[in-house]
Amino acid sequence: MSVLDLARPEIRSLQPYSSARMEADGGQIMLNANESAWEPVGDGGLGCNRYPDPQPAALLQALAQLYGVSREQLFVGRGSDEAIDLLVRAFCRAGQDAILIQPPTFGMYAVSARIQNATVIETPLKPDFSVDVQALLDSVMPAVKLVFLCTPNNPSGKSIPREDIQHLARQLTGKALLVVDEAYVEFSDQRSVADLINRYDNLAVLRTLSKAWALAGARVGSLLAHADVIALIRRIMPPYPLPLPCVAAALVELSPSGQAVARENIAIVREQRAIMRSALSRVPGVREVLPSDANFLAVRFDDAGTVYQRLLQAGIVVRDIRRYPQLGDALRITMGTPEENARVLTVLNEGRA
Repeated sequence: MSVLDLARPEIRSLQPYSSARMEADGGQIMLNANESAWEPVGDGGLGCNRYPDPQPAALLQALAQLYGVSREQLFVGRGSDEAIDLLVRAFCRAGQDAILIQPPTFGMYAVSARIQNATVIETPLKPDFSVDVQALLDSVMPAVKLVFLCTPNNPSGKSIPREDIQHLARQLTGKALLVVDEAYVEFSDQRSVADLINRYDNLAVLRTLSKAWALAGARVGSLLAHADVIALIRRIMPPYPLPLPCVAAALVELSPSGQAVARENIAIVREQRAIMRSALSRVPGVREVLPSDANFLAVRFDDAGTVYQRLLQAGIVVRDIRRYPQLGDALRITMGTPEENARVLTVLNEGRA
């Protein structure tokens, strides 16, 4: 069975839109896309008067090398969110198919499914925020086409063991596409499972430049998967998903000097995460600081609402995650600079009763 047998048949047979840029290979005088012939003021040589390459070759090459995959196993879009949306649209028929998630987890999986009118099936995480592998497998029914895992998980920060992911990929073969969201994997000791896509054609991996690579504003995310899955996603992608300035910013960040800086910052975040976890655990009113492999800490408070407002009044914005299952007393604190983190501790300690 091909993994494409899980996809919507009408998508498999869809005639994709052929953009003017796709048909312009080798052109010198570009008169086919109704663009302006003049570069805009302040363009700096980017050529923003022209439509961008739908999948820029230089960016694909840089990301493929970074993630250890081939260019045919890689789709680049506007953040991981776009890849999630395209996967749901490609594999889930409205009103018939479903996705499976493990709350508490990243909210966009369910949002994308509901926009598509796909059912959202939930298998809650265990009390320690680990995946209940057997309960997950027991929840898989024929309607389930996509199973989403987030590791390290957002908002808990807990990673899923590699052996659990491999076991799920094996068990879901021919049943569902397993989508592993690794938005925070650079901050973890656990390595990516991207190398497993050569072994399991029903495994897909989401990566992003928004977190460790400091490009949240550029919106550059990747889907790594079997070449057939990537080819399917490219059939339904928007004609020009990546703006030229975003591509340029990504290429600078992925240069040798850019990668060196990013890795230095990742090391600082990991160090600060350990310092903050220890310090926060000693703050009066803190019930628990959850262990985290990400660039944030989920912290339980006696009165999370009051703490949130105290921080906000001091100009510090953290994430209120009390709406998530099992986290009704928690706030999520992203690791900032050492100075910013010290300020958080100062404000929390000033509020001692």
